[in-house]
Amino acid sequence: MSQHDLAYTRRQGFAVDYGREIEEEIVRLQMQIDQYPAIAQKYPARWLAIKILEQDEDIYEKLSRVPDGEKLMSFAKTSLDHLTEIFGDDVDTIIADRRYGWINGLVKEFVKKTKPNRINISDQIDKVATNQFLGIPLFLALMWVVFKFTTDVAAPYLNWIEDIINGPITNWVISLLYLMGLENTWLESLIVDGIIAGVGGVLVFIPVFIALYMALAFLEDSGYMARGAFVMDRVMHLVGLHGKSFVPLVVGFGCTVPALYATRTLENPKDRILTGLLVPFMSCGARLPVYVLFASIFFPENAGMVVFWMYVIGILVALLIGLILRKTIFKTKEVFPFVMELPPYRMPTFKSIWIHTWERTSSFIHKAWTVILVASILVWFLLAIPVGGMGSFGNTSAKYSVFGKISTIISPVFSPLGFGDWEASGSLIAGISGKEIIVSTLTQVYGLEESVQAETTAAPSFAEDLKFIITSFGNATLDTVKEIPSIIGINLFGRGDQPAEADLMQAVQTNFNASSSGHGKLAGFAFMLFVLLYTPCIVSLSVEYQELGAKWMWFSILGQFMIAWLISFMVFQAGVFLGIG
Repeated sequence: MSQHDLAYTRRQGFAVDYGREIEEEIVRLQMQIDQYPAIAQKYPARWLAIKILEQDEDIYEKLSRVPDGEKLMSFAKTSLDHLTEIFGDDVDTIIADRRYGWINGLVKEFVKKTKPNRINISDQIDKVATNQFLGIPLFLALMWVVFKFTTDVAAPYLNWIEDIINGPITNWVISLLYLMGLENTWLESLIVDGIIAGVGGVLVFIPVFIALYMALAFLEDSGYMARGAFVMDRVMHLVGLHGKSFVPLVVGFGCTVPALYATRTLENPKDRILTGLLVPFMSCGARLPVYVLFASIFFPENAGMVVFWMYVIGILVALLIGLILRKTIFKTKEVFPFVMELPPYRMPTFKSIWIHTWERTSSFIHKAWTVILVASILVWFLLAIPVGGMGSFGNTSAKYSVFGKISTIISPVFSPLGFGDWEASGSLIAGISGKEIIVSTLTQVYGLEESVQAETTAAPSFAEDLKFIITSFGNATLDTVKEIPSIIGINLFGRGDQPAEADLMQAVQTNFNASSSGHGKLAGFAFMLFVLLYTPCIVSLSVEYQELGAKWMWFSILGQFMIAWLISFMVFQAGVFLGIG
C-alpha cells in the first residue's frame, strides 16, 4: 500500500458513505480485523475492509501471506455473499457506483454551472421531495402513511396469532402435560403462564414488525430515504449536526444497536458522541408492541395517529436535547459539509424488500426465543416465590410474590405520572431487558390469577384446532385486504372484531383508571411517553459502553430516566389540571 493511499484513508473529514447495507458489512469486517493484530497494525481497518469487499487481487495476495489472513478472507465471504444476494450484482460494482454517486453529490454541492443540464424524472420528483418548504412536510406525511399502514393492515393478523397462541397451542401443551401426569403443577404454570404467556404475548406483534419493515424497505430501495436524510440536513443543523447524523437516527427506528454502530461513519468525535446519545431517543421497533397495545386500549379511534406521534415526539425530544447539549457540553465552531449520493428513483423488487424485511424480523424472532424467553421465565419465578408466607411456590397471589414486593416498593416513583400501580412499575423494570418484555410482563402479571381460575371446558379436537387455524387465517387475510384501499382515516381495531389481547387490555384499562383517579387515557399516554424516552435495553447499554465509553453510558442511563420522568410528569399533571383524559 502506497503512502498516498495511507494519507488518503487518514485524511480528516473524508469518508464515503456506501449505504446502510455495505456500511454494516464494513463495520462487521472492521471488528474482525481488530481481532488480528498482525493485520490491524499493517493496514487501516476501514480501508482494508473496503478493499476486501472490492475483492482487490493485490490485497488478497498480500493477506494470504499474513498470519490470520486466510481466516479473514474466509470470514469476509459471508459478507460478500450477503451483499451479492441483496443487490443481485458484484459488490465491487456497487461500491464503484456509490463512489461515483458521492462524486456526483460533491460536484452538485460545490460546482456552479452556467447552463442547467436536461432534467430527468428523478430531478423533477426531487423538485418537490427535496424542496426547502415541502420536503419536511412530505417526509412527515410519508412516515404517517407508513405507521398507518403498519397498524391498520397488521391488526387482523394480531388477532389471528393471539387466538392461536391462547387457543390451539395452549390446548396442545396442556394436553401433553396431562398425558405426562404434570397437570395442575408448577411446571404447567411455568410453561403456560410463564413461557407461552410471556413469549407469546410478544410474538403476537410479529405482523406489526413485518408491515413496518416492508414499508421502510420500500422507501429505502426506492431511493427516497436518501432524500429524507438530505431534507433533514437542514433540521439537524439546528443542533449543530448535519444530515449524515440523521442516518444513524433513522437506523434507530429499527434497532438502537446497529444505529449506535452506524455513528462510526461520523468523522468528528464530538458529532459521533452527541449522535450516539441521541440515538436511544429514536423509537426502536421493540417499543412498537407497547404503543400498539396502549393506543388500541386508550385511543381506539386514532391509534395509528398516536403511534405516529410517538415517533415524531422521539425526534423532537432528540433535537431539543441535542440543541441543549450542543450549547453546553459539546460546544464547537467546526462545520463539516454534508455530501451524499442521491440515487435515481427506482421501483423496488419484491425479493429485495423481502430480504430486508426477513433479516430484521428474524432478528426479533431470535430475540423472542433468547432474551425474552429468559426474561419471561425469570419474571415467572419472581411471581412464583411467595413473600411473608403468603402461599407456596407456584401458588401465590402475584401481589404477594417477590416480583410484586419489589414492584410495590418502587411504584411510588411513578405515582405522580399516573401509573403508580405495582404491575405497571414492575413491567418497566423488566423492560430494561428489552422493551418488548413490558408487554410479556403485563401479560404474565395480569393473566396469572385468571389462568388458575379458568373454567374447565371440553378441549376441541386436533382436527377442530387445525380447521380453526386455517379458517381464522383466511378471515384475517380478508380483513387485511379490506383495510389496504382505505388506510387513511381507518381506525386501528375498528372492524368489529375484538382486538388482540382482549383480556390484557381490559386489565390494563381498569388498573390505569384506578391508579390515575379516573384519568386512565392520560396515564396511558404518559406511560407510552415514558417507554419512548427512558433507559434503553441492556444490549444497547453495552454497545454505548463499547462505542462511547463508561462515562457517556452512565450519562445516558441517568439522563434518559430523568427526562422520561420529567416529561411524563408534566404531561400527566398538566392534563389533570386542564381536565384532559
